Amino acid sequence: MLDEKALMQVALLTEFAATRKEPLSVLLGRIHAAFLASGLGEPSILFAFSDAPVPCAFSTVDRLLKKYPDFARFTGEHSSAPNVPPIRQVSNRPGSAGAGESVSFATLLAVAAGVPKSLPFHGVSIHFHAPDFGVQFPLGHLTLIDPGVMVSDSWWINGRNRGVRALTSVDGDPAATQLPPMPARVAAVLAACGKIRSTVQVPLAAGAASPQFARLPPEIAKAVNEVITEYRAHIAELVERAAPPHDLPPALEALRTVSATDTTGPKKPGLVSALKPMGYACQAGHGTFTLRRRTPGNLTVEIILDVGTWSKSLHGSFSVKGIGFSARLRLPVSKRALEGMQYRIGDAAHWQKLVDNLAAIVAELDRTFVPAIEAAAGPAPEWFTPEA
Repeated sequence: MLDEKALMQVALLTEFAATRKEPLSVLLGRIHAAFLASGLGEPSILFAFSDAPVPCAFSTVDRLLKKYPDFARFTGEHSSAPNVPPIRQVSNRPGSAGAGESVSFATLLAVAAGVPKSLPFHGVSIHFHAPDFGVQFPLGHLTLIDPGVMVSDSWWINGRNRGVRALTSVDGDPAATQLPPMPARVAAVLAACGKIRSTVQVPLAAGAASPQFARLPPEIAKAVNEVITEYRAHIAELVERAAPPHDLPPALEALRTVSATDTTGPKKPGLVSALKPMGYACQAGHGTFTLRRRTPGNLTVEIILDVGTWSKSLHGSFSVKGIGFSARLRLPVSKRALEGMQYRIGDAAHWQKLVDNLAAIVAELDRTFVPAIEAAAGPAPEWFTPEA
């Protein structure tokens, strides 16, 4: 249960629509100009220009150093994780050779103008920061990210990938119906970043010495975990109560009996027809479907269905999300397929059987598991939408 009298910091991770057709230098120039026009002043900038992780015919970092020798003081090797081979990089990020140093924005803009033709870096990252954007964001053990606007441009097999994201934070009132608006100067910068694709809310712990993710009080976390443990241990009984209409075989048997080459056709209409009446909105991704609804206590119920990220198979999970927790169960497809393995989809008729069974099991989870989690965790603020 949240203290309705205490404000909490809420980190907002916003992703913007970005096109690789726009020159990188034009995008960076527009964002930089927005900082100046908003009154925030000159932003501090962290940058990284990286070679490929595997040997290539030439080094783009060497090309950069030949044209701009001053970048030599920023040049070193960086590894993203233990046991991962390091890559050659020009950067002023913390832990890099040039940490704490800077170059003029005009120079960075000139480098960006060469990407990707004359300077085909494997990866480019530019991070604009100003204090008005809010508090730092915790990312793993002892790692904090400054708020601001982050632009990335990287190589991929089908061309360059472009990303524009912003990290901000506001004070959230648990008793309020909405989060407060962004500071006007921050909002002006975000408006220059493009169309918003999504915003994810991440509440942070109140009163902590350094930014930390919000957690449930120990006694409430214990109650929530007890519900999860109980349902995971008795998933067979839950599926039995759900009475799915089709007696589908175990996943390994389905591998032998269900064709891997059959065409399923559109999958979304069947999901919408079965789950929309239960209050679920369906969003399609790349080989996935995400279905969500809100509970009376402002928790988010989320179904994730992987239907083809790696193969023509189904794998599902069912979660109830609130501030500081995510109560997750695997989503079986029949009484004889409880393992949570990927399940072959087959043709359109077989897909419909899978959907029929999922709908029956989801209805039972909605009837029993969701209220049990909501009773143990208590309500969330009305503004809380982690999936937004």
